[in-house]
Amino acid sequence: MNRIKQGKTLHAVTIHGGVVYTSGLVADDIDTDMGGQTRQICEKVDDLLKEAGTNKTKLIRAQIYITEMSKKPDMDTAWLDWLGDDLPCRCTVGVDDLGDPRRLIEVVITAAQ
Repeated sequence: MNRIKQGKTLHAVTIHGGVVYTSGLVADDIDTDMGGQTRQICEKVDDLLKEAGTNKTKLIRAQIYITEMSKKPDMDTAWLDWLGDDLPCRCTVGVDDLGDPRRLIEVVITAAQ
């Protein structure tokens, strides 16, 4: 097992058995809109997957948590612009709180290495 980018309470990535698992990824600039936060997270995913020896074409699954389902189309647009045709399995769940009222989205990724 390999772990990447240790924080105070978790690692950003754990790799086991050729599978890459991320923790919940959020935008750094939470004063931007849903599309902007989604694009920031996609950039983080690219960077973390590269560090783990893989890329977005090998995504298996994405769990997406958003605080405003009315903004889901904005998230979908940014998500699809980033992914192209390599779509993973995905669920999008509406939640009440992601720790700050300005935080609109959190994403958890699973990918093949």
